Amino acid sequence: MNLKKHWKTMSVVATDSLHDQGFVLIGNYTLRLLRVVFLISLWRTLLPEEGDISGMTRDAVLTYTLIAEIFSGFMSVRTGLDEALWRGDIANRLLRPVGIYGQFIAEMLGDRIPNLILFSLPLFCIAPFFDINPLPANPTSGGLFIVSLLLGVLIGVAFDFIFASLLVFLEQSVYALMQIRDAVSVLLSGAIIPLAFLPWGLGDALTWLPFASVASAPLRIYTNTGDPIFLLSLQVAWTIVLWPIAHALWNFNRERLVSHGG
Repeated sequence: MNLKKHWKTMSVVATDSLHDQGFVLIGNYTLRLLRVVFLISLWRTLLPEEGDISGMTRDAVLTYTLIAEIFSGFMSVRTGLDEALWRGDIANRLLRPVGIYGQFIAEMLGDRIPNLILFSLPLFCIAPFFDINPLPANPTSGGLFIVSLLLGVLIGVAFDFIFASLLVFLEQSVYALMQIRDAVSVLLSGAIIPLAFLPWGLGDALTWLPFASVASAPLRIYTNTGDPIFLLSLQVAWTIVLWPIAHALWNFNRERLVSHGG
């Protein structure tokens, strides 16, 4: 029964997200396309055509960048929990006959569906015109990428609930802390710059952090530039560690969270 409710939530959110005016959607997609074109041009300029740097060839980096943009909605996880706190409707959500985690996950996935169809799929299809191979390094990498992407989403959702609980506990601005969280996540996740390119061995150190498990891990698996067994094991470990913390903090701050719905 709850599964049907979650599917219904996803479909409603997916439909609502299309209610934006056409020029808003076109503007958003144009900016995203310009961003990926800029990054592709930058890598073509900086990286040699032959050989590799830090274990990554130029072709692998270009595919990495393309796939990072295609699946950016799943590698920069925002459930909308911060907006619920900002609007003050968190109390109403706690009264709904479905689990709070399922609500936000379903809404997040529903919000991503139109972007996946209207932007990501076309970008994947036109990739050869940019002289980029959008396919995974091999079929095994493609299958493991899906598993890794799902684990990354779980880790990202856990982060969202942890940050939400902390900002309520610390009674700080929702907007300010989420902006800090987004900036840190983008920098440390490897979603824009592959961690292997960071100096002084920082990439190797950051690989162990949960931020890297959200974006860098699935992208490295897709391009076959990392050990999939190690990366998946690390993702599973962070999932096991972070979700009990997220659940405990959420329950501990439940009354304070409700106060934000007043």
